[in-house]
Amino acid sequence: MTKSNDINETIEKIKETVASVKYGTVTLVIQDGHVVQIEKNEKIRLK
Repeated sequence: MTKSNDINETIEKIKETVASVKYGTVTLVIQDGHVVQIEKNEKIRLK
């Protein structure tokens, strides 16, 4: 896999994660300039 493919794959994963959260946070863990982990913390709102 090329570096460009890795970057595109990472961006797609980030977009999918952000789209799946209605309320909450998405945190990227970066090591040596590369995203090594995506954390999703979702909150459920009770009305």
